[in-house]
Amino acid sequence: MNSRSLEKFLKAVGVAMGIIFTLWAVSRSYENSVAPTVSQYGSRGNEVIAIQEKLKERGLFNDDVTGYYGPVTQAAVKRFQKQQGISQTGIAGPQTLKALGISIGSIPASTTKNIDLLARIISAEARGEPYIGQVAVGAVILNRIEHPSFPDTLSGVIFQKGAFTAVTDGQFEQPVSDSAYSAARDALNGWDPTNGCIYYYNPKKTSNKFIYSRPIVTVIGDHRFCT
Repeated sequence: MNSRSLEKFLKAVGVAMGIIFTLWAVSRSYENSVAPTVSQYGSRGNEVIAIQEKLKERGLFNDDVTGYYGPVTQAAVKRFQKQQGISQTGIAGPQTLKALGISIGSIPASTTKNIDLLARIISAEARGEPYIGQVAVGAVILNRIEHPSFPDTLSGVIFQKGAFTAVTDGQFEQPVSDSAYSAARDALNGWDPTNGCIYYYNPKKTSNKFIYSRPIVTVIGDHRFCT
């Protein structure tokens, strides 16, 4: 294969890979935009933990909070639904979740506005970190949107009181690095080097007891990423 043929081949491969990635990103965005928030028998995750905790507060769930939606959780949901005059399906759909006071957001689209906002906090919080570490910070912020313990929007997570020191110490207003824009795009398109973490910290810059109590999943650059 001569150099011209090789160049054409590599260009064609690049175009094909770009199309595949775009289709994947579009399907992911569509899934996030249309899939209703529902927990039911067999479900696992943060939403189930939130359901169990809320039911426990009401005295309707007297088992351990495990994050698994088993028969005990299902029965407790039915009791709650009966109290609230909701159809007793045992499924925690939008109406039941709203009655419990649980709200969970979804990953926003990769619009210019969202990229700019996420890039600004990435640049402020992870300036000087390796590129994968910048993507990881963006992923943590997006993971918080889908977690019941945090606000449901990108701006809500970023500007949550006390969440990020960079917002209050002026770093958030500094010029944004080019790498932060790329990291924001990658995070919004689904790259999560942290595998679902919702916290990170630099042990050289904090002595907070709560953050040190969180289970560490991975270390990237100067940051420890935790659940």
